[in-house]
Amino acid sequence: MALLLTCCHSARWADRVAAHRPYPTVDALLAAADEAGYDLSRADLDEALAAESSALPHPDAPSAARTALRAAHAAYESSFGHAFVISLDGVRPGERLDRVLAGIRSRLGNEAEEERVVAADELRRLARARLAFRLAEGLTPRHSGL
Repeated sequence: MALLLTCCHSARWADRVAAHRPYPTVDALLAAADEAGYDLSRADLDEALAAESSALPHPDAPSAARTALRAAHAAYESSFGHAFVISLDGVRPGERLDRVLAGIRSRLGNEAEEERVVAADELRRLARARLAFRLAEGLTPRHSGL
């Protein structure tokens, strides 16, 4: 359960994924994680988003880029009340800062309810990517029941 909560900080999401283990394949586990992500209630989403934090740029990023990112994150958090979430799965490291800045700038124009839908979808993608990463790292024997 603790492993699942590192992927998505919603107790309901983690409970739903854990309830159906063991999974016959990794694909089945990831599909269950997706399904659980689609079923998050408003309170579940709030719980999960409250535990997220804004991504920091690479320490080698130019000072101006770090400043721009901090300002963009602050504007987003002020508008929506939670950290900006975006899945960067498949995005090359050199493109991530630009993708985050562009994402924040485009999503700042969203209405609150529209942004909740987008944030929920990004959170689902993040949870899936985190879970896949944890699986690729290799699970410890105590987690092998996933």
